[in-house]
Amino acid sequence: MEELERLLQANSVFASLPPADLKEVARLASKRAYQKEETMILYGEVWPYLFLVGAGSVDAVKESAEGRNLLVTTFPTGEIFWGLAFFQEGAAMPVTLQAHEASRLYLWPRNMVMPILVRNGHAAWELCRLMATRMQYASEKLEGLAFQSVAERLARLLLEHFESAGGSAIPRQLTLDEMAARVGSTREMVCRALYNFSDRQLIEVTRTEFVLLDQEGLKQLSG
Repeated sequence: MEELERLLQANSVFASLPPADLKEVARLASKRAYQKEETMILYGEVWPYLFLVGAGSVDAVKESAEGRNLLVTTFPTGEIFWGLAFFQEGAAMPVTLQAHEASRLYLWPRNMVMPILVRNGHAAWELCRLMATRMQYASEKLEGLAFQSVAERLARLLLEHFESAGGSAIPRQLTLDEMAARVGSTREMVCRALYNFSDRQLIEVTRTEFVLLDQEGLKQLSG
């Protein structure tokens, strides 16, 4: 309970709640554990819950009719998300949620937590702000898929990973399938693009890592 209260206090939506309401939110939570790649809820199902990632991380995945996956986003520890039915009764999930790694979630059904949010205007406002941020992110993601090539999207993904690593080399932790899911393509197209980057001396591809050779060139390619 204390761990959950700390997570709630660190989250912008719940941080403004009075102590009594914050304790009530913590008390109403259901805790569930998931193994890596275990599905939490499928696309198209009705799921009227709000959740907070207590440990691990959660992927939101969209699947095409051809069976190709697009990783829309990943929610890390401390983030919250919701089923569409949490706001709109009977609305179906627009994505599948699955554990990116072994994870622990805290869940609240709509009928339990919504009255607390409604009577605390600042918390409700912060939830609206978070929804607007997520909509902006989704718009940018869609824009990239619509107007950028696979090579441009892959260059941006690599640059983000180099930046996160803080160096010029990153281990090949993502499989080709995972990279393809992140840029909305196929493993064959990703593999072709990677070796094109290598031929152009933008990166060096080894069995265990990617090495950044030309950051400016990769930035120009990423758009």
